[in-house]
Amino acid sequence: MNALYVLWIRQLKRYMRSRSRIIGALGQPLMFLIALGYGFGAIFQRAGAGNYIYFLVPGVISQTILFTSVFSGSEIIWDRQFGFLKETLVAPVSRFYIMLGRTLGGATVATAQGLIVLLLSHIVGYRMENYLMLPLAIAFMFIIALMFTALGIAIASRLTDFQGFQLIINFLVMPLFFLSGALFPLSNLPKSLTIITRIDPLSYGVDAMRGTLNNASHLGLGLDMLVTGTLTLAFLAGGSYLFAKIEI
Repeated sequence: MNALYVLWIRQLKRYMRSRSRIIGALGQPLMFLIALGYGFGAIFQRAGAGNYIYFLVPGVISQTILFTSVFSGSEIIWDRQFGFLKETLVAPVSRFYIMLGRTLGGATVATAQGLIVLLLSHIVGYRMENYLMLPLAIAFMFIIALMFTALGIAIASRLTDFQGFQLIINFLVMPLFFLSGALFPLSNLPKSLTIITRIDPLSYGVDAMRGTLNNASHLGLGLDMLVTGTLTLAFLAGGSYLFAKIEI
C-alpha cells in the first residue's frame, strides 16, 4: 500500500508543480464552451432542444477527463527514456501495484481537471440541476478517468517513442470524443451511427455526466454505471498485463 501511495502522490505533485500544464489543459474546454456554446446555442434552442450550454457542459467535462487521463500514459515513455521507470521496475514491488498507483494518480489528476472545468462553466451561465448529485457526479468522473488512464498506460506500455504514442492516441481519442454524444444528442440518429455510439465507451460516461449534472440521462444511470464499471475493470486488467510485459 505504501508503494501505491508514493506513486499516487508523485503524480499529484507533478501536476501541482506545473501551473502551465493546469492552465494549458483548460484552454480547449473553454474554447468549446464559449465558441460552441454561444455559437450554436441559438440554433439548438430554435430546434426545441433547450439550452445548449447546459447540454454542452457535461460533454466538455468528459472530454477534459478523456484527454487528460489518456495522455497521462505518456509519462511512462518519458520515465523510460530518463531511467526512472527502470528504477521503479527493479524495486521489490509488484508491477501490478506500480501500474495501479500510476493509474490512480493519473485518474485523480484528470478528475481534478474535470472539477475545474465544472467550476469555470459557471462563468458561461451553467448551474447544476441538483447539487446533491455532485458526489455521484464526482464518482462518475473518477470512474471515467480511471478507465481511460488505464487505457493510456496499456498503450504506452507497448511503445518506446513519444511521437508514436501521440499519433495513436490522437487517432483513438478524437473518434471517441466526437462519437460520444458530447456535442450532439444521441436520439434520432441513423441506425448505423446509433450502433457506433453504443460501442463508444465514452458515450456512457457523457450520459452519466448529463444524468448527474442535468438530470437528463438518455441511456439510464444504471446502464452507465454497469458499462463504465465493467470497462474500467477490463482496461485495468489489460493495462496491468501489458505493463507487466515491459522490458527495459
